Amino acid sequence: MLIIDGKKVSLDLKNELKASVESCQAATGRVPGLTVIIVGHDPASQVYVRNKAKTCKEIGMISSVIEMAADTTEKHLIDTIHKLNNDPAVHGILVQQPLPKLIDEFAVTLAIDPSKDVDGFHPENLGRLVMGHLDKCFVSCTPYGILELLSRYNIETRGKHCVVVGRSNIVGKPMANLMLQKLDATNCTVTICHSATKNIPFYTQQADILIAAIGKAGFITADMVKPGAVVIDVGINRIEDAATKSGYRLVGDVDYEGVSAVASAMTPVPGGVGPMTIAMLLKNTLQSFQRINGL
Repeated sequence: MLIIDGKKVSLDLKNELKASVESCQAATGRVPGLTVIIVGHDPASQVYVRNKAKTCKEIGMISSVIEMAADTTEKHLIDTIHKLNNDPAVHGILVQQPLPKLIDEFAVTLAIDPSKDVDGFHPENLGRLVMGHLDKCFVSCTPYGILELLSRYNIETRGKHCVVVGRSNIVGKPMANLMLQKLDATNCTVTICHSATKNIPFYTQQADILIAAIGKAGFITADMVKPGAVVIDVGINRIEDAATKSGYRLVGDVDYEGVSAVASAMTPVPGGVGPMTIAMLLKNTLQSFQRINGL
């Protein structure tokens, strides 16, 4: 079985991005800038934000983090976003989720200038994706990372049956729309399964490419997978494990041990899709800089 190594691909991509950033600096005297806003003190979010800032620095981008208290008002947050929209040194704006319950996440998403929405969540970017205008939008980072993995591993997708398990706005929906597009690494027939789907194995057993993004540890088992299928595991679930120093370990939505005996290719967890998300965020930020500067 082929292991689709997201760590390796993300490292290759970061090296390519670093070279591109250096070229941008040589051409314009400036470099791309990403600003991340974090509201509250969610530990997982703070780790993720630190990793983004670290990776930005590694490839030569400017990274700024705006930390706000958990009781920040929606108005103050949106006012801050509007200032960033008008700041020529900022090419990407990301508001780390989840937000406190009193803040409307959709209103916050709408406040971000679509040309700086490097998370790809704004309705304008999602609409352009659905219409096939990928050269004029930003694609959500996790689906975009999966596309990059499929492309770099030369996975045959044209005319294949892709089954996406999960319908979130962050992964499932944009992933399904992306796999429908007429691109070298997509062009599939697509089925979406979700929590209300009856007899999910009936559909997953037909998948040439199976993308699991349902948020349930080990949900996809070997008997649900067509022999020879390519399996992409988006899930990151913590399960208790007394044998580890942390007391837990990370597993995906796929039973890796069982499914690896059936699949032809598969992403591991950790080390598969996860490392690609930040890499694609920075690729989107670079693309924003290039569009704004006519490069």
